[in-house]
Amino acid sequence: MQADLSSTAPRSTFSAPWWLRNAHLQTIFAKYLSPKPTLITEPELVTLSDGDHLQLNWSETLTVEEKRPLVLLLHGLAGDIHSHYIQGVITALKQQGLPCVLMHFRGCNGQPNKLARAYHSGDTTDLAEVISLLQQRFPTMPLCAVGFSLGANVLVKYCGEQAAHNPLRAAVAVCPPLSLAACATRINQGSSKIYQRYLLKRLKNATLQKLANHPNFPLPLTATLVNRIRSIAEFDEYYTAPIHGFLNAQDYYQRASGMAFLQHIRIPTLIIHAKDDPFLSDAVIPKPGDLSPYIDYQLCQHGGHVGFVFGKHPLKPQFWLNTRIPEFLVTQLSYPPVP
Repeated sequence: MQADLSSTAPRSTFSAPWWLRNAHLQTIFAKYLSPKPTLITEPELVTLSDGDHLQLNWSETLTVEEKRPLVLLLHGLAGDIHSHYIQGVITALKQQGLPCVLMHFRGCNGQPNKLARAYHSGDTTDLAEVISLLQQRFPTMPLCAVGFSLGANVLVKYCGEQAAHNPLRAAVAVCPPLSLAACATRINQGSSKIYQRYLLKRLKNATLQKLANHPNFPLPLTATLVNRIRSIAEFDEYYTAPIHGFLNAQDYYQRASGMAFLQHIRIPTLIIHAKDDPFLSDAVIPKPGDLSPYIDYQLCQHGGHVGFVFGKHPLKPQFWLNTRIPEFLVTQLSYPPVP
């Protein structure tokens, strides 16, 4: 059995600045006003075992003899290589000398995937296949993973499923929706509907494209019905659940939520939540009995959804995740930080 290393990591804390304590401003500021680094990554289209494909984006070219740790990144719902949090964490990890690779979920690289199916919050099969590929290519590289939002729930579920057989050395899950049913209700309430409209528009557009590309679509789903969908829960009921083999949205939420997998995690894992997250319900906050001793759980009072912006002046914002994530990984991997 691996040792519990979570207590040995330095633990920086997040404190929202006086000028940015509103959860919505934290979320929106991080998305639209975060630095836009000039990142050049290498895309690679990977064929999966079912004949479909997904795209990896590499921060640098690696050789088979490479021994540095490799960080696998998982984006959130409708995210991609251009997502602000992905751009930020790649830049921060590169500054520490750590190579990274982003796994796009199916159809998230700007091109539709081949099959009628897409991806979902509990889709660990593709993640397992990509991790196996990385192990085969780079047998001497320690692997770890960082997931954001939907990708964070996928990562938590994967780590729980693997338990003591996890090939990852460490994991970080940022704002995971560990209770999917409660989160689907939360994002359909009040001002949080702003985010739902944004995400739903992207999901519906992708689904309409699938309908156009698959004349014999395997669901009784039409363009008219897709256009009538008004919530994430409805989208999951009509598309996400049935196309991925679930009975309905509730069955999907119950089986895919990460909360039930926390106790089985056996690698050092950092989980970060903000108490004011406008995407998530309080139901995502685990009780002490839900947590494996390998988990370092960090609940911040503020931060919004994948925001965590701080700094003394609005013109000089800083992004705490870009410090906290490398800090945790460098410690767990015994990798010397760059001065």
